[in-house]
Amino acid sequence: MAKTNQKSGALTPAKVLSYGFGIIIILGTFLLSLGPASADGKPMSLIDALFTATSATCVTGLAVVDTGTHFSLFGQVVLLLLVQIGGLGFMVIGTLIALAFNRRISLRDRLVLQEAMNYNSMENLLTLLRRVIQYSLAIEGIGALLLAARWAVDMPLGQALYFGLFHSISIFNNAGFDLFGSIHGKFSGLAEYAGDPYVNIVVMVLIFLGGIGFIVISDLLHYRHTRKLTLHSKVVLSMSGILIVAGALLILLLEMRNPATLQSESFGDKLLGSFFHSISSRSGGVTTLSVAEMEHSTQFLLILLMFIGAAPGSTGGGIKVTVFAVLLGAMYAMLRGREDIVFFRRRLSKESIMRAITQTWLALILVVLTGMILSTLEDREFLPLLFETTSAFATAGLSLDLTPRLTDISKVILCIVMFLGRIGPVTLAYAITPKSEKELYKYPEGKITIG
Repeated sequence: MAKTNQKSGALTPAKVLSYGFGIIIILGTFLLSLGPASADGKPMSLIDALFTATSATCVTGLAVVDTGTHFSLFGQVVLLLLVQIGGLGFMVIGTLIALAFNRRISLRDRLVLQEAMNYNSMENLLTLLRRVIQYSLAIEGIGALLLAARWAVDMPLGQALYFGLFHSISIFNNAGFDLFGSIHGKFSGLAEYAGDPYVNIVVMVLIFLGGIGFIVISDLLHYRHTRKLTLHSKVVLSMSGILIVAGALLILLLEMRNPATLQSESFGDKLLGSFFHSISSRSGGVTTLSVAEMEHSTQFLLILLMFIGAAPGSTGGGIKVTVFAVLLGAMYAMLRGREDIVFFRRRLSKESIMRAITQTWLALILVVLTGMILSTLEDREFLPLLFETTSAFATAGLSLDLTPRLTDISKVILCIVMFLGRIGPVTLAYAITPKSEKELYKYPEGKITIG
């Protein structure tokens, strides 16, 4: 009996990840609640500091205050560090520091890294880790320079460089925080650049690269040597492409007659705005149009895109595009009378299918249940509450401008949802549920009527 208790209390990789993110959020809450973190020198309320720290660490982007006007330079730097740690993962950064001091990486550390990066094998794990750091710094650096070059036309060079760096890190990590409120004095996002192809394309590329995951980026960069992509990369790229195009066409169709969004724009700007929000909705969190003024049908479409989310091992959230692909594959196989789900001439394992179904159901229950709870706490329509809830779970950061007006208890609930969305409901279930022994027998098969 004692042996069982020891096992259940052991620090599993899932527990290490959960505790680690929790500690970072607490530390971030303390720093953001300090007076020097605010532009006016007044300490931020503890609930708002907790919400902001959770949103940054979980790379969500939901905000209760305007980042550009409320926070001082110190507060913005703290926010940016939380985004970077949350995007890359604290274990990735911790292991990098350990490697820099020539520390040996234990088997336990490797298991936690494997869990954190959603990597299927410990083979070449440290090589992938080094590539993650290299790719992140390179992409963020190039993105910062490209954005700064454009914004130097509109603002002093020093400010343009700072804006470029802040937004490149925030956007690549799919966090969605922006500083343009410091210029316009209100939540504005990238509305000023809605018709600017240069800014739109740079931002879309940053969101896309952050959303497909480091494993896929590594595969793409080494394709000229290997001349092949893994099954994971093929599924992520193909499903991402389908979702981006389908989402953009639907947004265009639904919003092209909306006078508050796309009606008055040229066809080129309509197309640009549609693709931008199709890409951003699955985890980017930045906008060029007012999501609050979109049609209800478009808002519901964005809920679906946010729920699907980005790729495993990326800075994005949601149930993940691979899970959505498995669900579609299962439906297709059932309709065609096939026993196996096959992608690119590869059969998926039963474990992968069961994990996808479990992840979807846990996410669906969490989002719906939270939406119902918020509807009893807030005197507001259900769709906006469901939108904010899905955005929190999917760490997407899109908002119908409701977040700052929520009660403190609702903010705390969304903090929990953001935390669950970042570490994953399945990971948390592994963390709090003792590992069961392998069954040595099977029950006889039974049949129930389906449909």
